Amino acid sequence: MTTRSSFRSDINGLRAWAVAVVILYHFGVPGFGGGFVGVDIFFVISGFLMTGIVIKGLQQGHFSIPDFYLARARRILPALLVLCAILLGFGWFLLMPPDYLMLGTHVIASLLFVSNLKYWDEAGYFDLASHDKWLLHTWSLSVEWQFYLILPLLLWGAWRLWPGRRMQIAVLLGALLLSFSASLWVTAFLPSMAFYLLHTRAWEMLAGGLVFMASARPKLAPAMARWLQALAFGLILASVALFDKTTAWPGYRAALPVLAAMLILWLNRASVWTASRAAQWLGDRSYSLYLWHWPVCVALVYAELNTHYLATFAGILLTLLLGHLSFLLVENPSRKVLAIKRAMPAMLGLALAASCVLLPAMLVRMQSGLAGRFASAIELAAAEANNTNPRREQCHAHQGIESPSCLYGGQKWKLILAGDSHAGAIVTALAQAQPEVGAGVVQWTYSGCAFVPGMQLISDAGSIRKDYQCSGFINWASARMQSLPPSVPLLIVNRYPEYSRETQLKQEAPPMFFSKTYASMTNEFFKEFADAIRKSSCQLAQGRQVYLMRPIPEMGVDVPRLQSRRMAFGLETDISISLKDYHARNEWVWAAQDAAHAQCGVQILDPLPYLCHDGRCYGSKDGRPLYHDDNHLSEYGNKLLLPMFAQVFRAQ
Repeated sequence: MTTRSSFRSDINGLRAWAVAVVILYHFGVPGFGGGFVGVDIFFVISGFLMTGIVIKGLQQGHFSIPDFYLARARRILPALLVLCAILLGFGWFLLMPPDYLMLGTHVIASLLFVSNLKYWDEAGYFDLASHDKWLLHTWSLSVEWQFYLILPLLLWGAWRLWPGRRMQIAVLLGALLLSFSASLWVTAFLPSMAFYLLHTRAWEMLAGGLVFMASARPKLAPAMARWLQALAFGLILASVALFDKTTAWPGYRAALPVLAAMLILWLNRASVWTASRAAQWLGDRSYSLYLWHWPVCVALVYAELNTHYLATFAGILLTLLLGHLSFLLVENPSRKVLAIKRAMPAMLGLALAASCVLLPAMLVRMQSGLAGRFASAIELAAAEANNTNPRREQCHAHQGIESPSCLYGGQKWKLILAGDSHAGAIVTALAQAQPEVGAGVVQWTYSGCAFVPGMQLISDAGSIRKDYQCSGFINWASARMQSLPPSVPLLIVNRYPEYSRETQLKQEAPPMFFSKTYASMTNEFFKEFADAIRKSSCQLAQGRQVYLMRPIPEMGVDVPRLQSRRMAFGLETDISISLKDYHARNEWVWAAQDAAHAQCGVQILDPLPYLCHDGRCYGSKDGRPLYHDDNHLSEYGNKLLLPMFAQVFRAQ
């Protein structure tokens, strides 16, 4: 096998490209909408280098799995520990208790290298709350660490069974094909899972490993090598320009930057693309730059400066400074100190350092964010994030086909409330408006499942949630309703705007269908959706009185978080949207509900008079948020709708 130098400037330069496009993407620089492909490039580089370490050790007969793990910890942990410690210190002074609680939780997940699982469980990489997560970017470190745990075991086991390169190549290729197949399937149905989890990302690192196994530098004419390298960097630039946050990722599209990185590594060629001083400077500091850039991005959002060009420019400069300081003061010294120590002292030193950060993070988590650090009004606003239905976990279904049928009030069924989480967010107010002693409101709600009989969810069978069966729930509720007395009315509350034209780019195809599936959210799809709302409402109205509630205004920002921050800094606290924007988002829903009213007399409940005035819909009242996030009314906010709900029971 051809020996390679211990340092390759082309790899260092490729790191520079990867970190540069990621940073520019996260800072929202125009033209870098697909800059997240830098992470995929990092994965390829990592797979190349780690496979090289393992294979060389096996060939030379001195490979040690514990030493491999320790070397990775020496490389990754010191700078990460310093970042986490500084963020915890910063958070004590500036983060509200819910934010501080989340930071403490994420510090623990990051240092245990399971943050990718945590963030997948919470939501998606591109979701609204992502800029509240100071350590979101550590998901990729967790994926790499999990790969590091498995790769040496896989290659060592294969070597024990059948020493030699052919077996290693076969194992790497087989694992790559399995992972790539999983990536294709999971990206199509569960894009958030595909983005975060190892089994759909491993193929990118295994691709780098296969490049290492190709071994010798290719014997190409200089001109051919030059053009191939230019082509590879052209593919990277095309990926950055063509893809964006609406692209389902990774899937087959990720093959474009992965193949480009593979080609660059295979060519093993220093050039103007990789060997410049700037590229080498960025490459040397790529890890620290990656660590620090995202917290700076979050800080700009926290200060509401992320849309200001000068602030963005300053944020990029600050990232370069912090990355440089981390490289000089943390990475280099720790590498030198830990390199001269024997395995056991190095391991104990890292464990001690990690415990010094993990223990405070655990305290923050156990103490629910350490309340009492801000004025009571500020913390009250922040605490609205947790002011949700106390029976939500018990009564709001998220798996199976049946609802627990929780009763709020007495045992006599006075009204059925059906819908998704927006219905679950107002059920206590509805019950409070019910005046009859001994009577109650029944909750039939299901997570992420608009109650529109006849609707089928494409992803039911492959949902990330065990036994998630939205369509089955709708069928169960529709059938169960047939057995109930017609005197029990039905109120339907759904978050229809989630499927509006404004949000259609979040999905390549609608996640539900009625008579047929659609490749995108076209006008035809919305017409069929609106017809389904009208038809199903009128079918239900044949047996009982049906009420349809207009959509709740959605603020587009996390109201408790933003309002409490503004209060802490003495800024204007009003959070609102215009009625014009509300109607633009919900026009198709209103039209469908009006059509149902005109056809069969279903009654319409309109929350706007209670939540909006003077042309705007507000997220707070008297200094207190009305929402517990960006779109769900809190237990305080839903009480503003008591007069509207009282109309329902007066009519009965």
